[in-house]
Amino acid sequence: MTLVETVGSTPSDAGTKMLVDERGLVFGTVGGGRVENKAIGHAQTLLTAAANGAPTCQLVDWNLQRDVAMTCGGVVKLLFEAYNFRDWRIVIFGAGHVAQALVRLLLLLECRVLCIDPREDWLEKLPESPKLRTIQMAEPQDFVPQLRADDYVLCMTMGHKTDRPILQAILEQPLKPLYLGVIGSHAKRKVLVRELIEGGIAAEAAEKFRCPIGLPLGTNQPGEIAVSIAAELIQCRDALVKG
Repeated sequence: MTLVETVGSTPSDAGTKMLVDERGLVFGTVGGGRVENKAIGHAQTLLTAAANGAPTCQLVDWNLQRDVAMTCGGVVKLLFEAYNFRDWRIVIFGAGHVAQALVRLLLLLECRVLCIDPREDWLEKLPESPKLRTIQMAEPQDFVPQLRADDYVLCMTMGHKTDRPILQAILEQPLKPLYLGVIGSHAKRKVLVRELIEGGIAAEAAEKFRCPIGLPLGTNQPGEIAVSIAAELIQCRDALVKG
């Protein structure tokens, strides 16, 4: 970002620059303190939104008293520009019937899909596409450290016993995906929450996933479930961009 214009009393001069990534400040400054903290948060939001299709450039005017709660009476104009932001990435744990249908739908969208499963034969059933990467792992939860903060993550394995270790690993780490969902019923959710708490996850954190997933439409056929899940993913993505 670049501080392109200042009016009145401001903590830095026009022309100063700052580089921010998803984890925070990388280099430079636009004045330190509250204005810099607000700028970092705004830049991180822009990076996430840009990865989901929002504009990559934004010009903002902040009154330091009104908008930043500083005692300075000046105004700053900041140009935010997103570079090297990443594609909308959807990570699916499991390659079963619903996942097979869902992957085929997602490949029609502007996104990249990762599908992780211990079963090579099920992964081989998926279509070939430059937008799809399949990963065979005996313990799918071992992939969790490679998840990104802007990922949309779906647990669609063979059952709650294989979903829970993945959820446990995700909820144990500080970096959480934008979307975390588990296929299943309200009853399955209750079992998962109880077992996560028994496994050491704080009660509030153990609730931070969606289950059931998908919009309330269609039947229990894999194809229709896939449509409902894809629709919900788009809905969540668009809500983030507009927010």
